[in-house]
Amino acid sequence: MSLAVAIMFAVAGAAGLLGLALLVQLRQPLTEARTYAYRMVAVMALALAAVLALSAGAMWQWNGEIAAGGAP
Repeated sequence: MSLAVAIMFAVAGAAGLLGLALLVQLRQPLTEARTYAYRMVAVMALALAAVLALSAGAMWQWNGEIAAGGAP
């Protein structure tokens, strides 16, 4: 695994944890504006985590195929 792929996975993990933490915060009473902001940022952070993790996995597989001399 290259350094770039490892960094992508780490950032995806951090974004996922941030999104989950914000969703957990919604369990307590919040103002309407804060609830809206937390939901919006949480959904965007979780989407970032999913897309970045999928991209990192594809990049990792693609780099392995190139190193092996082509697709199997």
